[in-house]
Amino acid sequence: MKEKKMKLNKFANLLVIGLVLTVAASGCRKKPVNVTGLPGATTPRVGDGDRAGAIPPGPRPLTDDNPLGSKDMTLPPAGQFDKYTPDAEIFKAYTVYFDFDSSVLKTLEKPKMASVADHLKANPSCAVRVAGNCDERGTEEYNRALGERRALAAREEFVRLGINPNRIDTISYGKDRPADPGHDESAWKKNRRDDFILLTPPK
Repeated sequence: MKEKKMKLNKFANLLVIGLVLTVAASGCRKKPVNVTGLPGATTPRVGDGDRAGAIPPGPRPLTDDNPLGSKDMTLPPAGQFDKYTPDAEIFKAYTVYFDFDSSVLKTLEKPKMASVADHLKANPSCAVRVAGNCDERGTEEYNRALGERRALAAREEFVRLGINPNRIDTISYGKDRPADPGHDESAWKKNRRDDFILLTPPK
Protein backbone atom coordinates (compact mmCIF):
# COMPACT_ATOMS: atom_id res chain seq x y z
CA MET A 1 0.00 0.00 0.00
CA LYS A 2 2.83 2.35 0.94
CA GLU A 3 4.64 1.54 -2.34
CA LYS A 4 1.49 2.25 -4.37
CA LYS A 5 1.09 5.65 -2.67
CA MET A 6 4.72 6.58 -3.52
CA LYS A 7 4.15 5.74 -7.19
CA LEU A 8 1.04 7.97 -7.29
CA ASN A 9 2.95 10.87 -5.72
CA LYS A 10 5.80 10.46 -8.21
CA PHE A 11 3.31 10.40 -11.11
CA ALA A 12 1.57 13.55 -9.80
CA ASN A 13 4.92 15.36 -9.50
CA LEU A 14 5.76 14.45 -13.09
CA LEU A 15 2.37 15.79 -14.25
CA VAL A 16 2.91 19.07 -12.41
CA ILE A 17 6.43 19.48 -13.84
CA GLY A 18 5.15 18.71 -17.37
CA LEU A 19 2.32 21.21 -17.01
CA VAL A 20 4.72 23.94 -15.83
CA LEU A 21 7.09 23.31 -18.76
CA THR A 22 4.19 23.38 -21.25
CA VAL A 23 2.92 26.74 -19.95
CA ALA A 24 6.43 28.19 -19.99
CA ALA A 25 7.07 27.04 -23.54
CA SER A 26 3.78 28.45 -24.83
CA GLY A 27 4.51 31.72 -23.09
CA CYS A 28 7.79 32.01 -24.99
CA ARG A 29 6.07 31.55 -28.34
CA LYS A 30 3.34 34.13 -27.71
CA LYS A 31 3.53 37.09 -30.11
CA PRO A 32 3.71 40.59 -28.68
CA VAL A 33 0.51 42.62 -28.86
CA ASN A 34 0.14 46.42 -29.02
CA VAL A 35 3.87 47.03 -29.19
CA THR A 36 4.74 50.72 -28.82
CA GLY A 37 7.03 51.88 -31.59
CA LEU A 38 10.16 53.94 -31.10
CA PRO A 39 9.69 57.74 -31.08
CA GLY A 40 9.76 59.14 -34.61
CA ALA A 41 9.49 55.73 -36.26
CA THR A 42 6.94 55.16 -39.02
CA THR A 43 5.13 51.99 -39.86
CA PRO A 44 6.05 50.98 -43.42
CA ARG A 45 3.27 50.30 -45.93
CA VAL A 46 3.48 47.82 -48.74
CA GLY A 47 4.80 49.64 -51.79
CA ASP A 48 6.40 52.54 -49.92
CA GLY A 49 9.85 53.43 -51.19
CA ASP A 50 12.75 55.15 -49.49
CA ARG A 51 11.36 58.68 -49.62
CA ALA A 52 14.50 60.25 -48.19
CA GLY A 53 16.51 58.99 -51.15
CA ALA A 54 13.78 59.20 -53.77
CA ILE A 55 14.57 60.75 -57.13
CA PRO A 56 12.68 64.04 -57.61
CA PRO A 57 9.77 63.71 -60.06
CA GLY A 58 10.55 64.57 -63.66
CA PRO A 59 8.33 66.29 -66.23
CA ARG A 60 4.68 65.34 -66.17
CA PRO A 61 3.88 62.46 -68.49
CA LEU A 62 2.09 63.04 -71.73
CA THR A 63 -1.63 62.80 -71.06
CA ASP A 64 -4.89 64.08 -72.48
CA ASP A 65 -4.87 67.08 -70.12
CA ASN A 66 -1.13 67.64 -70.60
CA PRO A 67 -0.38 66.53 -74.19
CA LEU A 68 3.10 68.04 -74.36
CA GLY A 69 4.53 67.45 -70.90
CA SER A 70 5.36 70.14 -68.36
CA LYS A 71 6.54 72.75 -70.88
CA ASP A 72 4.50 75.91 -71.43
CA MET A 73 2.71 74.78 -74.57
CA THR A 74 -0.47 76.83 -74.31
CA LEU A 75 -2.53 76.53 -77.47
CA PRO A 76 -3.37 79.79 -79.25
CA PRO A 77 -6.95 81.07 -78.74
CA ALA A 78 -9.57 79.54 -81.01
CA GLY A 79 -10.16 81.63 -84.10
CA GLN A 80 -6.93 83.60 -83.68
CA PHE A 81 -5.88 82.89 -87.28
CA ASP A 82 -9.29 83.17 -88.94
CA LYS A 83 -8.31 86.34 -90.79
CA TYR A 84 -4.84 85.09 -91.76
CA THR A 85 -4.20 84.08 -95.37
CA PRO A 86 -3.18 80.40 -95.67
CA ASP A 87 -0.54 79.31 -98.17
CA ALA A 88 -0.24 75.55 -98.55
CA GLU A 89 2.34 75.70 -101.36
CA ILE A 90 5.32 77.42 -99.76
CA PHE A 91 6.06 74.55 -97.36
CA LYS A 92 4.87 71.72 -99.61
CA ALA A 93 8.37 70.35 -100.04
CA TYR A 94 8.80 70.15 -96.27
CA THR A 95 5.94 67.75 -95.47
CA VAL A 96 7.06 65.23 -92.84
CA TYR A 97 6.06 61.57 -92.91
CA PHE A 98 5.40 59.03 -90.16
CA ASP A 99 5.64 55.29 -89.74
CA PHE A 100 2.47 53.23 -89.54
CA ASP A 101 0.42 53.94 -86.39
CA SER A 102 3.14 56.25 -85.02
CA SER A 103 3.30 59.91 -84.03
CA VAL A 104 7.07 59.89 -83.44
CA LEU A 105 8.98 62.33 -85.62
CA LYS A 106 11.72 60.50 -87.47
CA THR A 107 15.24 61.94 -87.27
CA LEU A 108 15.47 62.19 -91.06
CA GLU A 109 12.34 64.40 -91.13
CA LYS A 110 13.54 66.97 -88.59
CA PRO A 111 15.76 69.01 -90.98
CA LYS A 112 12.61 69.83 -92.97
CA MET A 113 11.07 71.29 -89.85
CA ALA A 114 14.22 73.28 -89.15
CA SER A 115 13.82 74.91 -92.58
CA VAL A 116 10.20 75.82 -91.80
CA ALA A 117 11.27 77.22 -88.42
CA ASP A 118 13.96 79.34 -90.10
CA HIS A 119 11.34 80.86 -92.41
CA LEU A 120 9.10 81.65 -89.43
CA LYS A 121 11.98 83.29 -87.58
CA ALA A 122 12.68 85.45 -90.62
CA ASN A 123 8.97 86.42 -90.79
CA PRO A 124 7.93 87.01 -87.18
CA SER A 125 4.44 88.24 -88.05
CA CYS A 126 3.55 84.94 -89.74
CA ALA A 127 2.31 81.73 -88.16
CA VAL A 128 2.09 78.10 -89.22
CA ARG A 129 -0.73 75.59 -89.24
CA VAL A 130 0.25 71.96 -88.71
CA ALA A 131 -2.23 69.52 -90.27
CA GLY A 132 -1.99 65.92 -89.07
CA ASN A 133 -3.05 63.20 -91.51
CA CYS A 134 -3.36 59.41 -91.58
CA ASP A 135 -3.78 56.63 -94.11
CA GLU A 136 -7.19 55.06 -94.70
CA ARG A 137 -6.81 52.11 -92.32
CA GLY A 138 -8.46 52.32 -88.91
CA THR A 139 -11.63 53.97 -87.65
CA GLU A 140 -12.53 57.60 -88.18
CA GLU A 141 -12.19 58.36 -84.46
CA TYR A 142 -8.85 56.61 -84.07
CA ASN A 143 -7.32 58.31 -87.09
CA ARG A 144 -8.58 61.70 -85.96
CA ALA A 145 -6.82 61.20 -82.63
CA LEU A 146 -3.65 59.90 -84.31
CA GLY A 147 -3.60 62.88 -86.66
CA GLU A 148 -3.85 65.17 -83.65
CA ARG A 149 -0.93 63.44 -81.96
CA ARG A 150 1.13 63.86 -85.11
CA ALA A 151 0.30 67.56 -85.29
CA LEU A 152 1.15 68.06 -81.63
CA ALA A 153 4.45 66.22 -82.05
CA ALA A 154 5.43 68.67 -84.79
CA ARG A 155 4.27 71.57 -82.66
CA GLU A 156 6.51 70.45 -79.83
CA GLU A 157 9.46 70.21 -82.23
CA PHE A 158 8.81 73.74 -83.51
CA VAL A 159 8.79 75.04 -79.96
CA ARG A 160 12.07 73.22 -79.32
CA LEU A 161 13.44 75.01 -82.39
CA GLY A 162 12.55 78.37 -80.84
CA ILE A 163 9.11 79.16 -82.30
CA ASN A 164 6.60 80.73 -79.92
CA PRO A 165 3.77 78.21 -79.35
CA ASN A 166 1.20 80.98 -79.90
CA ARG A 167 2.32 81.08 -83.55
CA ILE A 168 1.51 77.41 -84.14
CA ASP A 169 -2.00 76.26 -85.01
CA THR A 170 -2.80 72.56 -85.15
CA ILE A 171 -5.57 70.58 -86.80
CA SER A 172 -6.23 66.92 -87.51
CA TYR A 173 -7.91 65.72 -90.69
CA GLY A 174 -7.54 62.04 -89.81
CA LYS A 175 -7.95 60.05 -93.04
CA ASP A 176 -10.22 62.62 -94.74
CA ARG A 177 -7.57 64.31 -96.90
CA PRO A 178 -5.31 61.71 -98.51
CA ALA A 179 -2.44 62.99 -100.62
CA ASP A 180 -2.72 59.81 -102.69
CA PRO A 181 -6.12 58.09 -103.15
CA GLY A 182 -4.56 54.67 -103.74
CA HIS A 183 -5.13 51.64 -101.53
CA ASP A 184 -1.65 50.19 -101.14
CA GLU A 185 1.49 50.87 -99.14
CA SER A 186 2.94 53.27 -101.71
CA ALA A 187 -0.13 55.48 -101.25
CA TRP A 188 -0.47 54.95 -97.50
CA LYS A 189 3.07 56.10 -96.73
CA LYS A 190 2.33 59.42 -98.49
CA ASN A 191 -0.79 59.89 -96.37
CA ARG A 192 0.84 59.37 -92.95
CA ARG A 193 2.04 62.95 -92.74
CA ASP A 194 2.04 66.46 -91.30
CA ASP A 195 1.45 69.29 -93.75
CA PHE A 196 2.63 72.82 -92.93
CA ILE A 197 0.57 75.82 -94.05
CA LEU A 198 2.01 79.32 -93.81
CA LEU A 199 -0.42 81.81 -92.23
CA THR A 200 0.10 85.46 -93.17
CA PRO A 201 -1.64 88.17 -91.13
CA PRO A 202 -3.99 90.68 -92.77
CA LYS A 203 -2.39 93.93 -93.84
